[in-house]
Amino acid sequence: MSNLSHHLETISQSSKPGFGSIQEEISVLEKWIDAQSGSSLEASTSVIPDLSQRYQSPTLDHLRTLDSTEEVIIQDTRDGIAVSLLEHPHFLKHKDKLWKLLTSERSDSGISEEIAELVGFDMLEFATDLVQHRQTLVQQYPSGVPSTKPRKVKNSPEHDYSEEAAKRRMAEKFRAAAERPLWTGTANPEAEILPHIYTSSSMTHNHSVSTFGSKYLLPLGTIRQQHDDYEEVTVPPARTVPPRPTERLIPCSELPPLAQGSFPGYKSLNRIQSIVYHTAFKTNENMLICAPTGAGKTDVAMLTILRAIDQHRSGVATDIAGSINRDEFKVIYVAPMKALAAEIVRKLGKRLAWLRIKVRELTGDMQLTKAEIAETQIIVTTPEKWDVVTRKPTGEGELATKVKLLIIDEVHLLNDERGAVIETIVARTVRQVESTQSLIRIVGLSATLPNYIDVGDFLRVSRREGLFYFDSSFRPVPLEQHFVGVKGKAGSPAAKRALDKTAYHFVSELAREGHQVMVFVHSRKDTVKSAESLKEFATLEADLDIFDCRHDPQFEFHRREIGKSKNKEMKQLFDYGFGIHHAGMLRSDRNMMERLFEAKVIKVLCCTATLAWGVNLPAHGVIIKGTQLYDPSQGKFVDLSVLDVLQIFGRAGRPGMETSGVGFICTSDDKLPHYLEAVTAQHPIESKFAHGILDSLNAEIALGTVTNVAEGAEWLSYTYLFVRMRKNPMVYGMTHDDPVNDPDLTERRHSMITIAGRKLAAAGMVQFNEDKGSFDITDIGRIASKYYVRHASIEVFQKEFRPKMTEADVLALLSMSTEFEQVQVRENEVEELKALEADMPCQVKGGTDTSAGKVNILLQAHISKRTVDDFALVSDMLYSAENGGRIIRSLLEIALSRKWANASNVLMAMSKSVEKRMWGYEHPLIQFDLSTDVIYCLGRWADEFEISELASMTAADLGKLIHLNERHGAALRKAARQFPCLSISSQLRPLSHELLQIRLLVEPTFDWSNKIHGSAEPFWIWVEDDSGTNILQLTKILIQQNTTSLTIDFVIPMTSSQAPFVIARAISDRWIGAETEVTVEFDNLKMPAAPLRRTPIVDLPLLRTDLHILDNKTRGVFAKFRQFNSIQMQCFWPAFNTDVNMLISSSASSGKTQLAMLAICRSIRFQKRVLVVVPRLDDARNIFHRLRQDIKVGVNLVNHPDKFDDHTSLLSVVTATDLLNSLIRERRSSLLTTLGLVVFEDLELLDPTYEIAASLLLQAIQTLPIRVVGVAAALNNGEALADWLGIRKDFSYCFPPVERDQALSITFQTFTIPYSAALMRAMAKPVYDTIRANSRGENSIVFVPSIGQCSAVLSDLIKQCTLSMNLRGFLGEDVSEELLESYVSQVKSSDIRDGIMRGLVVWHGRMNHADRLLSLRLFAEGIVRVLITPRESCWTVPVRAGLVIVMGTQYTVQKISGNSDAEQKIERYVAEYSVHELVRMEGRAVRHGKIGRLHILCQAEHRDTYMRFLTDGLPLESQILGDTTGELGSDVLQTWVKQNRSKGLIKTRQDVMDLLSSTFLAYRLEHNPTYYDAPEHSPVYLSRVVDALWERSETGERST
Repeated sequence: MSNLSHHLETISQSSKPGFGSIQEEISVLEKWIDAQSGSSLEASTSVIPDLSQRYQSPTLDHLRTLDSTEEVIIQDTRDGIAVSLLEHPHFLKHKDKLWKLLTSERSDSGISEEIAELVGFDMLEFATDLVQHRQTLVQQYPSGVPSTKPRKVKNSPEHDYSEEAAKRRMAEKFRAAAERPLWTGTANPEAEILPHIYTSSSMTHNHSVSTFGSKYLLPLGTIRQQHDDYEEVTVPPARTVPPRPTERLIPCSELPPLAQGSFPGYKSLNRIQSIVYHTAFKTNENMLICAPTGAGKTDVAMLTILRAIDQHRSGVATDIAGSINRDEFKVIYVAPMKALAAEIVRKLGKRLAWLRIKVRELTGDMQLTKAEIAETQIIVTTPEKWDVVTRKPTGEGELATKVKLLIIDEVHLLNDERGAVIETIVARTVRQVESTQSLIRIVGLSATLPNYIDVGDFLRVSRREGLFYFDSSFRPVPLEQHFVGVKGKAGSPAAKRALDKTAYHFVSELAREGHQVMVFVHSRKDTVKSAESLKEFATLEADLDIFDCRHDPQFEFHRREIGKSKNKEMKQLFDYGFGIHHAGMLRSDRNMMERLFEAKVIKVLCCTATLAWGVNLPAHGVIIKGTQLYDPSQGKFVDLSVLDVLQIFGRAGRPGMETSGVGFICTSDDKLPHYLEAVTAQHPIESKFAHGILDSLNAEIALGTVTNVAEGAEWLSYTYLFVRMRKNPMVYGMTHDDPVNDPDLTERRHSMITIAGRKLAAAGMVQFNEDKGSFDITDIGRIASKYYVRHASIEVFQKEFRPKMTEADVLALLSMSTEFEQVQVRENEVEELKALEADMPCQVKGGTDTSAGKVNILLQAHISKRTVDDFALVSDMLYSAENGGRIIRSLLEIALSRKWANASNVLMAMSKSVEKRMWGYEHPLIQFDLSTDVIYCLGRWADEFEISELASMTAADLGKLIHLNERHGAALRKAARQFPCLSISSQLRPLSHELLQIRLLVEPTFDWSNKIHGSAEPFWIWVEDDSGTNILQLTKILIQQNTTSLTIDFVIPMTSSQAPFVIARAISDRWIGAETEVTVEFDNLKMPAAPLRRTPIVDLPLLRTDLHILDNKTRGVFAKFRQFNSIQMQCFWPAFNTDVNMLISSSASSGKTQLAMLAICRSIRFQKRVLVVVPRLDDARNIFHRLRQDIKVGVNLVNHPDKFDDHTSLLSVVTATDLLNSLIRERRSSLLTTLGLVVFEDLELLDPTYEIAASLLLQAIQTLPIRVVGVAAALNNGEALADWLGIRKDFSYCFPPVERDQALSITFQTFTIPYSAALMRAMAKPVYDTIRANSRGENSIVFVPSIGQCSAVLSDLIKQCTLSMNLRGFLGEDVSEELLESYVSQVKSSDIRDGIMRGLVVWHGRMNHADRLLSLRLFAEGIVRVLITPRESCWTVPVRAGLVIVMGTQYTVQKISGNSDAEQKIERYVAEYSVHELVRMEGRAVRHGKIGRLHILCQAEHRDTYMRFLTDGLPLESQILGDTTGELGSDVLQTWVKQNRSKGLIKTRQDVMDLLSSTFLAYRLEHNPTYYDAPEHSPVYLSRVVDALWERSETGERST
């Protein structure tokens, strides 16, 4: 069907002269009109001929009438804008070209730049006017020439959102589509048309014409007026965007029950919410919603939250709230301000309470415990706080792993200085999504902004699915905006008077019209001043009656109510119709003001911006009086942020009560253009990330997500900076050619990261290897990231920080931090600052003349609880205290990392002083909630008493002491007994001639209170040197309610000039004065002598194993070896050709067991029996199977005393436990008389059982010609073991660990994260990088703390493979998919299947037996190259690798305390790997003829100790007296004495003495008596031990 214009033109051209000849066509036309009268006529009236002169008919009159019912007459074209444009000289000059551009099908943005080039950039305003009115020109003047008669233009149809109207619009759309020609014959580039962009503007990107953003057009209808005192620009409300064909409001009755209950009182969703409903609630698309303030964006966020909740519900539960799996998800709502965060918590919490969903605030002011985080589903936070949280791998940071939805409110803050933080958290979240392959939906909420496409791309939003833009016409109440520029010099008295006068002018106008007004000012004092000023102007102008509310029937009632307030100004102003509201008022007064304003008994409310953020209290008119406010973070007056302006304007108009609102912003005339452009969204928002790139990069390096330049460059590609650099390169110091030549800006990003890396390295925050491009975080960089400290401050600290500092020095250093550089000294503050300085306890460096001095004074005033008068000083003091506490904590950790005892102690005290607001010299019990009288009298009468003394006194005595009654004494006694105190005792344990172990026994000595102490009390424990300068070792412990005692071992180096003592110190991390100091004296310390017999490797020729110097059987045993190694050659002759006793002590996997095999082969050759003693059952079984396979003679595994006398086998293998049981049963077995050789394996594992069994055996064979061969790992004191075994010096081979044939490197990577799942996650990437850096084709073994960690580490490594696009993972080079599938099909565990596909297998004792064998086979054959196994498998894993990684050196141990079942409690504590376990793991990296590497990831404080033992050898001391030295001995020794007495094998104390005299203990008592707390005369000490054992055994017999 043709359109109306085509019909009219056809009739006009084909009819003959004569009225009747056209009548039939007109009749048909009238019928066609009637058929179309229900729809909007969209005919292009520009092509309708003027028929009114040629024909007159009722049909045409009807047509004209129908056409005019919904039309308006445009003013005469000769007087309009369109005519002026068509008659403009520049239009006439370029008419043909310009008209061709205007009538083309290209988009507005596509032709704007060409028009500007045609007319010249000096005529930009004319060019923009042409583009602005393009549609009008083309429709009204098809020839480009103005017509002589006015024409009619259709208005938008009445906006009907009913279902019927939506169906009608859809029909029209389908009809129009059917009429559109399929082929035009013209190919024109089309601009991208996005489906969800709703704007009344005809131009894209808000009329931007200039490439540089220098020229913009204000919205159509804007009026600019000049007045004597001010310039006013009035921006009218935007035209409403007509509804689209499919558009309708969604009734709440159509929502699912989950959503209905969360929209109480709603009949339907509003227009915006209805448009986004499908995407928000029914998909997981990332979204960006740009809409004006008050348009309902929070409800859109609610829809996405409900979507997240709905996805975590169990299937068929009828109870909706009960069906939600609350532990499976977290929603993070990032609000721009703390005040808004509190409001969001209130709103969401109220609406989701019926679902039992918990909403909590997590900001700098509101901290959450781990338990609170666990039970909270929605956390509302600020960008900075969420950045801090996600920087932490533990504690709060762990919740980031459960996040399913991240909502960022006011995302247009990207243009603000805080925008860099938003970029950081979005980039981190998107990378987390990609690395973990998890779903985290990102939803951005924003005010209207011009370059919404860029922001959408940054948020990873699909342009066609998730990008929604709604212009200001979608505001629920149309807003007329007035921008007022007050003339005069900003800040001058004249300008202030002009501002007051101008503000009153607008307030009085609105009040005269009967409207309420909110006047927003920027300080608490200004609320009263402004209200008084308005009242004075009203008095002068005789206008007080327009503000009078006395006519209200409830006025007197409210007047009586306000009379109860103590706020004098509030009561006085109320009578005149004025009110005040600010955060400094009492909550009751603020609530009263809100009620009175809502009740309309106050006409004008003067308030601060907190009212706009925290309380939904609208008014018809809002006025922003002035735009200068004091920002303590910058230390100066700054411009009011656009975010605040939009929020305040959002309070204009009462939805549902008024049809319009009006907002005024009164600023200085020089700031007028800034607010015009910003509020009307003229400027595209740019990135501020470049300013914060150093600190953000440091945070990512600390987190482990960026380890090299390439990863840093990739990280930059996730930022908004990257998006804008490609769109607007010149703003970021680039040329237009840069994005053309390098579309991905790869070189630019690499350059930025390299430059940033150099600066961080110069500050000591990272280690940057430019050749490899790698980054490694340092302690200082980690601390800076953790505490949000700028790199510039770190540079200052590096220069000024010293090991010894006083409180004054600490305050001076803290004040020099660049976080305070904006704090300026103002003239009007100097007098007050000097008065404060005079009363401060610490000297102020720089006085009141410098910013640092001012901060110093304010910090001391904060601690001293001093009040200040100047409102700017109040803000500065709060800012200084808030940031000072954080920065001083970072200085503390820096001091601890550098082991500075004095500085750490002072900083610990100062940190708590800032937090508690009290000095260290004040009485510690002030920290309790004691009455003022008790605190005063405590300081006056009991200040010199120790807290322990107070705790030991009775309530009555304490009452008398402080000159109060017994009740006060009881309160004081309770506080003293609850004050956290620890008792410390010490024991000295020399481990070698230069290593001393200090064992501290820590016991809490205070009464526990959950209310006071919470779940745990943290303490720092360290040992410092005698000068108090250096910390030798330190650790942090947690005292919990069920903690009875803790044992802490510190290992410190000893020198020949060692000081006479060290100091053990325990300091509470929370409580001032909670400190315990113990002097550990070295007066009676006797260190063992340095080892004299260290055996070096001699350069000898290596013999082949097939030489005839070996008998046939021995050659068969060694057939799998080609030749003996250096250590074996050195010991070969005495081992195989003599019967001398020998000790071979050497490093792991050095071949010492093969030397024992040579001795065994010699005994077998002469038919002498051999007994092999092994400490562990697993090792006994392995040796049993190896001997039976290699030597091929009868081998007996003794696992019962009856088997000990088995004479059928030449070889017997026995564990130390079974040997002891056999010797207890019969002291002299018949087997001993036939023995020729005893081999003691793994003597480094000499425990009480092994020592007693070996001592009894040595005692039994001392008169027999039996050879003894001892085998041990490399020992620091191996000669002591040889002497005990009776081995001559010549045949005691004690090789140091570094003496080995096989090359082995030991490397460390340290962490400061406490042992947790988060620590394992933090280690995953370093482990992955280490494996990848390993030689190609080399296998790797990864030891993890427990079996439970195997699957988690496997999953983490798979994720790292995916993230780095390492699709083959760690598969062997020639492994085909078919071969891999054949193996995978045999696996029963799905977890293991996934690992095998990436070249990773798991091996541990709980696996299916078949899976265990398959894992070993795949690893041994090189099909997979990584084996993950738990710590305890180090003793049994039968394979080796070129790389062995120890992924952490701590594990969790459970300990049951309590006697009865009711009293039993499970205590969990973290234990350290034993050095023996590390040595075993080290042995898995030793391979013959190949290089091996042991890589240990451990806590920073343990690195030196582990390294010392692995390079110097293991210490070996007797454990027969037990772990805690006591004269009763270990349980094993007591049991042995008791059993032997009961059997009559021990008759006297001398028998026990004889045994102890033959033990390793007796020998070590003479050489290392301090280790056992023994005097130098050991027989006396042993006699005491025997007496104690004897008495205990008698007690046991009687009780039995």
